Order: sequence, then structure tokens, then C-alpha cells
Amino acid sequence: MDESSRPNLLYIHSDQHSPHVTGCYGDDLVDTPNLDRLAAKGVVFENAYCSSPICVPSRMSMLSGRHPFQNEVWTNEHALESRIPTIAHAMGAAGYQPELVGRMHALGPDQLHGYAARFVGDHGANHPGNPGPDRGILGVTAGPHHLSLKRSGPGQSGYQVHDEDVTAVTIERLNRFGVQKRAGLLKQPFSLSVGFILPHPPYVARQEDYDLYAGRMGLPRKAAPALEEQHPFLRWWRRSTGIEAMDEEEVRRARTAYAGLVYRTDAMIGQILNALAENGLDENTLIIYTSDHGDMQGEHGLFWKHVFYEESVRVPLIVSWPGRIPENQRCEHVVSAVDVAATMLDAMEAPALPNAAGRSFLPLIDGRDEATSWDETAFSEYCTDTFGPPEGAYQRMVRREEWKYIYYHGQPAQLFNLSEDPDELVNRAEDHGCRSVLRDLRGEVLREWDPEQVRRKMAQKRADEPILVGWARNTAPEEQYRWPMLGEMNWLA
Repeated sequence: MDESSRPNLLYIHSDQHSPHVTGCYGDDLVDTPNLDRLAAKGVVFENAYCSSPICVPSRMSMLSGRHPFQNEVWTNEHALESRIPTIAHAMGAAGYQPELVGRMHALGPDQLHGYAARFVGDHGANHPGNPGPDRGILGVTAGPHHLSLKRSGPGQSGYQVHDEDVTAVTIERLNRFGVQKRAGLLKQPFSLSVGFILPHPPYVARQEDYDLYAGRMGLPRKAAPALEEQHPFLRWWRRSTGIEAMDEEEVRRARTAYAGLVYRTDAMIGQILNALAENGLDENTLIIYTSDHGDMQGEHGLFWKHVFYEESVRVPLIVSWPGRIPENQRCEHVVSAVDVAATMLDAMEAPALPNAAGRSFLPLIDGRDEATSWDETAFSEYCTDTFGPPEGAYQRMVRREEWKYIYYHGQPAQLFNLSEDPDELVNRAEDHGCRSVLRDLRGEVLREWDPEQVRRKMAQKRADEPILVGWARNTAPEEQYRWPMLGEMNWLA
């Protein structure tokens, strides 16, 4: 294998970054000069979708190249089985020494999942039952609760402290690779994955970042429909999280802080990109930036994620590879996070994951003839037996060409034509003219995915949980790669 032809990898994965809040995706308020600079040197994907609009299932899907129903990670309490090979295993099999700095968000004793080295780690417990992070005054504000909006504004979140540590260590690793290169000791390409937590809430940004957007932030563009007119699940969601009615001032404050967090995430990415260039490592490095899901930011009367509107389920995806991928491209093809995994391995000449669902989109962006055969389809699923109605939620979305279909088990479906209705204001599921589209997309959603089977498997996992929690509480297993979040890191101005 010719090592000189294979790229280095710099894979940056943020948390809860909506593409709608990014300069290169059309936001004319929030400054993201470093992501914009990366976009100008590569490809911006306009229609990239996460595998699940919630953290752990999305990240484990990306890591394994499998949809949640295939790797059986549906909630933030589920662990990816160690027997499942990941992109890191495939990189290692190809001769790379894959390293991870920061967030993986994996539960269970396997905190490497194929990475040869890991630095900084996660803020949360490895094992259910071990103590969680101390968020101090910001308490429940990281999750969907009205307090997340009330306790928003200028201040500091421990998540930002974590990401600053991640940035510093990433730069140290790049500097070390630079030393090895200059000494003639860097004999094989490197693989460096970087996991950020920002711009995940709490919606709290440092004063200087908050002030950049204070007084300039508008209200959401897509008004919340009347509760009685909203889809039953979304109506339940607004009521259960306490956001049936939201004060305009707290909405602006949360949106302003989120903009500040996106700006700060971009600034840290800029530091990393600068270190890459300063060490002369940028000439043959595949750079991928994406996120695990988006954030509703008040659109349709919703915040956080967990839903299938574009703000929640569509993700930023920017890919750059000097000399191989032409610059300044915009790709309209529909792609999925599992396709990102397949593409990464294809570019690195690593073995494909044998039971993965993704397809390499490299031919779409480097001009190869195969581009014309691309299937414009992406799936996402949200299944929960705790963070949902008493009967649970078993939902799956398919985006095919201009159509988006959302299946809610036991509830009415939604159907949107994103070409005619990009704001997703008109549900076409009851439109008689769309009956064939509805039938075909419902069949596509249910072809491999059985909601009742998912329900049964999740119930089995839930039955196992008390034993695992009790074991951890009584035996206090060692936490590996745990980053110590302290309550005093979290405060409001």
C-alpha cells in the first residue's frame, strides 16, 4: 500500500450545531469565518441528515456505520456492543493509528471502540449508576426543560471549558505530528478525531461572545402553530417540556447565547486548522466537519432536538481534501451520516465495514462517472421508552428526493415537499394527490424497520438496566477517559 497516496484525517464532530446557524449555509448574522474558510476549500453538503436527532444514537451510528435499529442504540442510555467494528477499527486495520480527542459519548466499559489512543475524554459517566457530571447552577439546563431557556444568557458552561481543553490537546497532537514530520519520523498518515460538546446547551455563552449578538438577534421565523393544530406528538412535546408559551425575552436570550456558542466553536476550529497549516500538515489531509444533530432554536415553537424538522435532523457537513476534491463546491445530493463513515474509509483506503449501511459519496465530489447513480435517500429514527409519552415513541423519517415522510407509530404521519415548502408548514399526508407518494415512502420506512420489534428490544434493554445501575453504584467501577466537570465551571452572569 502506497502510504504517500493516503491522506491524513482530521475529523471534527460537534454537538447540536444546526447548519442554519452557519455563515456558509446562509446565516447573515452569526460569524463562522473558519468554517466558511474550510467550505471555500472544499464541499458544502446542503442535504446531510443525522441518523437520529439525539446524541448517543447519532454518534454510535456514525461510529459503526449502522442505523440505530441495526446497532440497537436508540437512547442516550444504550451502549454500543464492543463486538461491532467501527470506523476506528477499520482505520487501524488499514495501518493507521486512530486517535480521539474529546467527546465520544459512548456508554459502557469500552471507551475506545477501536481508537488506539484517546485524550481528554467525556464529562459524563462511563457506566449508568456512576455519578453524573456536576453542572452546578445550570442543573437540568442541558436537556429539554423550560429552565434551559430561563437560565440562559451570558455566563459560562462547563461544556465550553471541556472544549477548550479538547482544542489545546488537539493542537498539541498536531504540533507533535509536525515535529515528527520535520524530523523525517512521520512514516504513515495520521488519523485524528476531535469531539466537541458545543454548541450543545446550556444556552450560556461567555460575555464577550454573547455581546456580539445581544440586541441583534431576531425571533424565530416560523411561528408556533396553535397547540390544537399541531401534530399530537409535537403537542405532547411542547407541553411536557413546558414550552407551550415562551417569553419573547427568554427566547431571544437563548438564541443569542446559542449564536455565541456557535461563534466560539468556530473560533476553536480555527485554532485547530491554523495548527494543521503551521505544521505543514494540510496539503494531504482529509478534513471533515459535521455534527450529531441540530437545534430547533424556537422554530415551529420548539427548542432542542428530538424531532424531524430540518433544524433538528439536518446537519452541517463540510469536506475538504486539497488536490483531490475541487474547491468551492456545493453538493445538493441527499446524504446520511452513515454515508460519511463509508466515505471516510473509502478515502483512506481502509476496509469497508461489512455490515454497514452507508455508501461512499466520494464519486459525487471528485468528478467520477459513478456520481449519476446516487440514490437520493436518507433515514433517521427517534425511539424512546423514557423520554417520550407513557406509551413510548417509535418514529422514523425518510428523506427521498424532494419528499420527507415521518412515521409516528400509532399516530398520524407527516409528509412535506421540501422543494415547494422548505419551511415545512404544510403537511401533505392527507392530500389525496399524494397517496402514491405516501404509500411508497411508508413502505420504504417499514421495509427493514419494525416498530413493534424495536419496542420489544428496548423493553429487554430496560429490564437489564437496574442490574447494571445497581452494580455500578455498589462496586464503583473505575471511570476511563473521564473529564472532570466541576460545579464551579458553570455560572450565569
